[in-house]
Amino acid sequence: MNQSAPILLPEKIARLQGPIVVFGASGFIGANLFEQLFRARKDVFALTHDATKAWRLKLLDVPAENIVHCDILSNTSVQDVFGKLKPKTIFNLAAYGAYSKQKNVSLTYETNVLGTVNILENCSPDMVYIHAGSSSEYGFNCTAPKETDPVEPNSHYAVSKVSAAYTLQFYAKVHGLNTLNLRLYSIYGGWEEPDRLIPRLIEEARGGKLPPLVSPDISRDFVYVDDCVDAFVQAALRVNETIRGRSYNIATGQKTTMRELVEVTRQTFGLAIEPIWGSMNNRNWDLPDWYGDPNAAEADLGWKATTSLSDGLRQTADWQLSHEYESRVIPAFNTPTLNPVISPIIACYKDAQAIPYMYERLVKTFNEMKVRYEIIFVNDNSPDNTDEVLAGICAKDPNVIAIKHSRNFGSQSAFLSGMEIATGDAVVLMDGDLQDPPEVIPKFYEKWQQGYDVVYGVRVQREMAPHVHFFYKQFYRLFRKTAYINIPVDAGDFSIIDRKVVRELVNLPETEQFLRGLRAWVGFKQTGVDYVRPERMFGVSTNNWTKNIWWAKKAIFSFSFAPLELMTYAGFVLTGLSVLGIIWQILAKFVFFPDTPAGLSTVIILVMFFGGINLLGISFLGEYISKIFEETKKRPKFIRTMVRKGQQVYKTAAEISALVEQRKSK
Repeated sequence: MNQSAPILLPEKIARLQGPIVVFGASGFIGANLFEQLFRARKDVFALTHDATKAWRLKLLDVPAENIVHCDILSNTSVQDVFGKLKPKTIFNLAAYGAYSKQKNVSLTYETNVLGTVNILENCSPDMVYIHAGSSSEYGFNCTAPKETDPVEPNSHYAVSKVSAAYTLQFYAKVHGLNTLNLRLYSIYGGWEEPDRLIPRLIEEARGGKLPPLVSPDISRDFVYVDDCVDAFVQAALRVNETIRGRSYNIATGQKTTMRELVEVTRQTFGLAIEPIWGSMNNRNWDLPDWYGDPNAAEADLGWKATTSLSDGLRQTADWQLSHEYESRVIPAFNTPTLNPVISPIIACYKDAQAIPYMYERLVKTFNEMKVRYEIIFVNDNSPDNTDEVLAGICAKDPNVIAIKHSRNFGSQSAFLSGMEIATGDAVVLMDGDLQDPPEVIPKFYEKWQQGYDVVYGVRVQREMAPHVHFFYKQFYRLFRKTAYINIPVDAGDFSIIDRKVVRELVNLPETEQFLRGLRAWVGFKQTGVDYVRPERMFGVSTNNWTKNIWWAKKAIFSFSFAPLELMTYAGFVLTGLSVLGIIWQILAKFVFFPDTPAGLSTVIILVMFFGGINLLGISFLGEYISKIFEETKKRPKFIRTMVRKGQQVYKTAAEISALVEQRKSK
């Protein structure tokens, strides 16, 4: 982790009960809280769920083992986290709806209320739970309200936060939980979104300018983020039976208008430029008297804001400089490819034993890579208990999708089924038997980040019998020589494929698809990565000589005209040999060997030979004709009977179709 930030109050942090979890650790305040805690001790875990702001954790270079994916909307997911980590101190900073771009009303209530309930349901009286509330809970009653004053919420977000505050109060009184709600005012500092007021103001001030501004009379109560983190630590240390369930204002108690903020900024950074007021429209939450009364927090928690506005602005500016703000932080915030979603698609058939290991290894790999993931398992009508295994994984991780087919359509159809429903920036195609090691994905990812659209795995060695390995290698070389496109040797389906290539593959019309050939056919920028293909971890391979020959035929007759060309050449050669044979028979009879008998065996051999050639030629034609016949039917490549995402299950054709269309539009 970056070592430029100071360790905040290590002696206090050391006294917290551990392990410690921080829900919403990918957000602004959550990242600051996690960073400060983690610098002082290592039993701290950042909990996050598919966050659009996970760029903070990536730039912090948090160790993979300290990042835990958890969806607070799933009680099963929360239970799993509590069961594994057994936390004693819980900080909940997960929230939705605070920003104008977060407009999903249902998600606002689900995250802020239901999510809070799910966490509290898993807490016990020996734990400490500190909740991030909001000054917006006061709503219209925003002029220095005390915690005992009535709340008058003026937005869905405010209503949801008030509901959460009352929920905490209920669990404290009825279940004896050690909970506190911290009503945060205008927190600012490092790791805040670059498009927010204070970061923009300081970024411009460092360049001798000022950003667009709202009315000069709008006011806030600005609290530096280090003081805010201190409030969470103090609350966790001070909560007791007398005060549990209460809410506390985390504020300075000082009303600061925009005019005063700009004036302090000008003095701090030595700016001569005059502000242009009203160059930005006021927002719905911009109020003329918005500040808090922190007396209760000082009395009960021993907390008081100690950083002046001028010092806080200067420290934020120093943070921007030390973190290479323009070249590192802003691009990470603005550029989705710096925080992509990878969608591994796993074709599963008789792989129930391997699936849990595959899931754990994939999650570990993606955590180490600091990327978000969307794992798609495709149950190609496996006869084992794959359904039950996938249901359990989906229940605890909403980033996992399970698809079930009506029958066994084959791995190529399974991959296409997953590709059609994937929303990741890139997909990774994998077999479910762990012969495609998840640990190779970082090498794929590195090449993909360098601009390659397709990165395929090249099997330099297979852990199998030497003679079988030999035949595989020879087939790939023969196939490459006969194919009409350049198909890489020793490359199977295991690969990472960029989203734009995925779209092209999904839109290809043919029914019977050979993906590793089509992957080469569509073009784009491609490269390979060497790896050793291990043996199957569980069970017996579903491949055999018959199936391997079928695969070879599928490959050759899909991407090569060599069999037809071979028959053409054979026809010319045999016709020529026949003419020469006739000439030789005449010469032998009348010139060289007059006693040459008219043998029956010669006729039989020739008939069988030419008959065999004819049958072989017809069979080659039949293979191509059968493909034409199959394509003219236009049957679907697969039929889904169920899609499971988290605890949501889609079973009817209409539900599945709507889900697919919805995800296609992402």
